Amino acid sequence: MRKLTNLFSKEQSIKFENGEIDINKLRKRAEKYYRDGDFYCSEAVLKVIKDGFDAPYGDDIIKLASGFPVGMGRSGCACGAVTGGVMALSMFFGRDEAKSSKVKKSMELAKELNDKFAEKRKVCCCKILTRGMELGSKEHMEQCIEITGELTEITAEILARELGYKVLPKEKK
Repeated sequence: MRKLTNLFSKEQSIKFENGEIDINKLRKRAEKYYRDGDFYCSEAVLKVIKDGFDAPYGDDIIKLASGFPVGMGRSGCACGAVTGGVMALSMFFGRDEAKSSKVKKSMELAKELNDKFAEKRKVCCCKILTRGMELGSKEHMEQCIEITGELTEITAEILARELGYKVLPKEKK
């Protein structure tokens, strides 16, 4: 089993020392993790955001996202990449004490993420996003790779704004 934490060289760093974040690299890394079979959607989003924003957690936290791919364990419900993004936001803004009001900020940002994705894709339901596609087919893989990248990008944009990082310009497609 290869170690994933040092998979990319210093030149491919996704966070710069001067407080800038390269969302293009974050997106590409999440898409690569999915494409290469290292992680599914929810895991890839959580891993890349954790690493890119230096969250104070080890890779064990990725286990929390392992039940969400293919719409919650293949049930077709909430898109795994959306849930991965919500989990990533909650790493920074979720509560860790009973009755803490931090939950309000976490929920506000989760709604923003959901709404931004739904604005583009119309829904956040895996089985509707992949309707007519055979699980594991080339078409399905390409769709989910793209969605994983999109959700990584949306999550990173929200976090960069909230944490005060400067976002480097997006690449033109």
